[in-house]
Amino acid sequence: MRARFMPFLALFLLAFPGAQPSWSQAHPSAENQSAKQPLLFVGTYTHKDAQGIYAWRFDSGTGRAEALGLVARTENPSFLALHPSGRYLFAVNELGSFRDQRSGAVSAFGVDAATGHLTPINQVASGGADPCFITVDAGGKNALVANYTGGSVEVLPIAADGRLGEASALLAFHGVGVNPARQEAPHTHSVNLSPDGRHALVADLGMDLIRSFRFDAQRGSLAPGEPPFARSAPGAGPRHLAFHPNARRIYVLIELQSSVTTYEYTSKTGALLEIQTVSTLPAGFKGSNTGAEICVHPSSRFAYASNRGHDSISVFSIDARTGSLSLIQHIPSGGRTPRSIALDPGGKWLLAAHQDTENIAVFRIDPASGRLAIAEGQGFKAPTPVCLVFRPEP
Repeated sequence: MRARFMPFLALFLLAFPGAQPSWSQAHPSAENQSAKQPLLFVGTYTHKDAQGIYAWRFDSGTGRAEALGLVARTENPSFLALHPSGRYLFAVNELGSFRDQRSGAVSAFGVDAATGHLTPINQVASGGADPCFITVDAGGKNALVANYTGGSVEVLPIAADGRLGEASALLAFHGVGVNPARQEAPHTHSVNLSPDGRHALVADLGMDLIRSFRFDAQRGSLAPGEPPFARSAPGAGPRHLAFHPNARRIYVLIELQSSVTTYEYTSKTGALLEIQTVSTLPAGFKGSNTGAEICVHPSSRFAYASNRGHDSISVFSIDARTGSLSLIQHIPSGGRTPRSIALDPGGKWLLAAHQDTENIAVFRIDPASGRLAIAEGQGFKAPTPVCLVFRPEP
C-alpha cells in the first residue's frame, strides 16, 4: 500500500504545495513544456474551491500530469471547446441569469501554448438559461451552444481573432416528455456537428429526440433536416453523442435509462436509423444511475461510457461491419460521479473526471482489447472537474 501511495503523494505535493490543497499555485517546469505533451484543460463548477478553468501538461508517454494551476477565472465553465487552430478556447458559463437576461454566457479565451494560460477575449449571452455544451465547426467560423434549461440552440460567429459575435441563429423548442421530474420541458443537452459539417445533431433530453439540422457554416444558419428528428424511447433522455470515425454511425449516450443507442447516419439528409440499444450497467444492478459521457476510440474498435451512481466506465467493442456494440468490461471509475471522460490524443489513455470526489483518474487502454486498467498513482486532484479537453500539440 505504501509503495502505491508514495507516487500519488509526490504528484500531489508537486501540484498542490502547502498544508492545504491549492489548485492555483502550481507552475510548469521547463522540461515539461515539450511540444509532445498536450495541454489538458478542465472545466469546473465554481462552488467549493473551484475558481474557473484549470490546466495540466499531460505526458502521453507515461500517463502522468503536471499541474499548471488556475489558467482563467470565470464562473461555471462547465463545458469547453477548442478552436481547430488551437489558438482559442471557448467555455459555456452555466448560469441562469446574465446581464439581466434569462440566459447563460459563452466566454472566449486566447491560449498560450507554452503555459496553458488563457487570456479573456470577450463574453456574450448564450441565448438561453444554463448552457451546458459547446462545439466549434471544422473551419473555426462558428460556435454552437446548447442551453439546457432554455431548451434552445444558438450559433455564434467566431472572428479571426477569436472574438465571439452576436448570434446568427437561435432556435428554441417547446413541449414535454413523459418523465415529469426531468422532462417537464425541452432540455437540449448537446449539439454535435457531423464530420462532413453538413448537419448539426441536437440531443434533447427533455423531449427524447435527436434533432437534425442542416448547417451552413458560411451563414451560421440551421434549418430542419429531412426528417427533422429521430426519437429515443419514451423517458430515455438522450444526453451526448459520438460519431464513429467512418461517419456512418453515431452512438448516443442515454442519460435517464443508462444505455447507448446506435444509429445509422445518412450524410445526404441527416436522417438517423436506430440499429441497437445496449445497457451501460451490469445485469442485476438495482441502484440509481445516470449516464454522463461517451467517446469512441480513434481506432474505431472501442467505445467508452461513464456511469454516475454505479461510478464505473463501461467498455464496448465495435463490430467492424455493423457498428453495433458489445459490452466487454465494467471497471470502477476511480472516484464518485464520473461526469466527463476523455481520450488522450494518442488513444493510449482514458481520463475520468469525478465531480463529487474532485479527482481525475487515469486508465491505460489495452490497444488489442480496448480494456482499461487503472494507472496506479497517476491520478490527480482537481476542483469540481466536469469537463476534460485536450489540446493536441502540432
